[in-house]
Amino acid sequence: MDAMPIQNHLDTTPPLRPRWLSLKRGFRQTCPSCGRGRLFGHFLQVNDACPSCGEELHHQRADDAPAYFTVLITGHVIVLGVLWTEQAFMPPLWLQAALWLPALLLMSLWLLPRIKGALIAYQWAVQMHGFGGIKEEPPRF
Repeated sequence: MDAMPIQNHLDTTPPLRPRWLSLKRGFRQTCPSCGRGRLFGHFLQVNDACPSCGEELHHQRADDAPAYFTVLITGHVIVLGVLWTEQAFMPPLWLQAALWLPALLLMSLWLLPRIKGALIAYQWAVQMHGFGGIKEEPPRF
């Protein structure tokens, strides 16, 4: 008979959380924990807690990272599109502007909350910034 490992009562290793599932949930702008509750109350304002499961979300520290990633992605896509369109069709400048400026605006507005959601979900999954803090029990005497 194999001996079962003894659970160390001092073991404070938090349980692992599914990273890819959390990222998908965050990209869908839902709670990284349950996947049902809305992550944002308004366009980019994160709810303090999930309205569905109650998971605290106020720990998040997305800061400027979502904007940087959004600019990085949209910049590459739009510049590639502008250069390809110019090489292939040589349209007038006003047509390029009429095509790519709205595309830039729409792509940025669509991507920004999704990238912020995915970043917050990643922070939750790897238990950064207080997301995975195990509540310490008072010492027993």
